[in-house]
Amino acid sequence: MKVDRAETLRYLGYQGQEMDSQIEELLEDTARELEQNSLPKSISQEYDCKVKGDQIVLGGMIITSAKLAGNLRGCRRAVLLAATIGRSADLMIKRYSVTNMAKAAIVQAAGASYIESYVDELEERIRREAKERGLYLRPRFSPGYGDFALEYQKDIFAMLECGKRIGLTLTEGNLMMPSKSVTAVIGLSEEKRTSCQRQTCEQCEKENCEFRK
Repeated sequence: MKVDRAETLRYLGYQGQEMDSQIEELLEDTARELEQNSLPKSISQEYDCKVKGDQIVLGGMIITSAKLAGNLRGCRRAVLLAATIGRSADLMIKRYSVTNMAKAAIVQAAGASYIESYVDELEERIRREAKERGLYLRPRFSPGYGDFALEYQKDIFAMLECGKRIGLTLTEGNLMMPSKSVTAVIGLSEEKRTSCQRQTCEQCEKENCEFRK
């Protein structure tokens, strides 16, 4: 797995403009260092899923979220996923924030790109396994998006034993450490959606959705 250079540039705000040689070199050096030192780890578990109104019962967790309920409606099962690329990005950001702020910014963007690429790979594996059972995936949905509150991180961490299994911890504000980490709910449905349930892509922050136009 490699850092997605194009996605890193997008996080940095590049929109088709030319890079100068210095930025290009910094990007390549940063990507190589991050790839060499990162330790991607993940844990996932499938649970029964029931949706009634704005409430979702997922395993032993009860979630109130209209947006997540809309995403999971029709799903009898769902996957809880947690993934991290480890502490390397955080350590690099801390170090380069003192010596090279430009590189620190690139690490921040490259780390975000790297964890997204890793979770995309994990999601694709889940997709293949689900297809063998005649099931289809709904777009993954993470705490902190819409009305799916960050407080549910505590329940997800407890259910997946994130600290014990992949070394993830939560701050008092329910932010994950290492910071380049993701938790998500992925619905499993017997019916394949042919379109997104939102009116426009502008209403959604999910960049890697299969329905994005």
